[in-house]
Amino acid sequence: KKSCPLRVTGEIVLVDLLESVIDRTADALEQCGASIERLSKEIFERRRVTGSANQRYRAILVQVGRKEGLTSYARESLASLSRLMSFLGTETDSITASPELRRSAKSMARDVSGLSDYATFLANKLQFLLDGTIGMVSLEQNNIIKIFAVLSVIFMPPTLIASIYGMNFEHMPELSLTFGYPVALGVMVVSAITPYIFFKWRGWL
Repeated sequence: KKSCPLRVTGEIVLVDLLESVIDRTADALEQCGASIERLSKEIFERRRVTGSANQRYRAILVQVGRKEGLTSYARESLASLSRLMSFLGTETDSITASPELRRSAKSMARDVSGLSDYATFLANKLQFLLDGTIGMVSLEQNNIIKIFAVLSVIFMPPTLIASIYGMNFEHMPELSLTFGYPVALGVMVVSAITPYIFFKWRGWL
């Protein structure tokens, strides 16, 4: 907490206001950075979560969008502060700022520059998290497509066998066999299990 000077001037008020803005911006970026770190762990750490993956990734994308908006506002504010500090720290005939104000402006300009670099880092990390989330969504979709593809391959041979013996042509010797029906069922089961075992052996499931 700053002590109140004996003589309050416009320059002192200006410096205090600018320092307050810089401090609030730093606090906002710090909170945003902590939230981004939690998002990163939620996206990339493998742990059991409740709810569907669709709802989870939708919530993550919403949070990434909100943090990106906050970071953009902070970068715009810091850009304006940087121009203001450059103006106050310049010694020209048109500017009647005192040496103390110029020194304070140069000191605050260094703080603004550091915060701008940190905001840029957060923006890059948010872009990385966005790309990572989209990649995770693509992996989930690929897994779903893979399941349907495997199911179609597993049921294709039994369907072929059933369609052949369902034609009921007159000259089909197998139809007259008493054990033809259980044999056909057994062949259908074996033809369905064989692709599944092959996929498990290759590590595709």
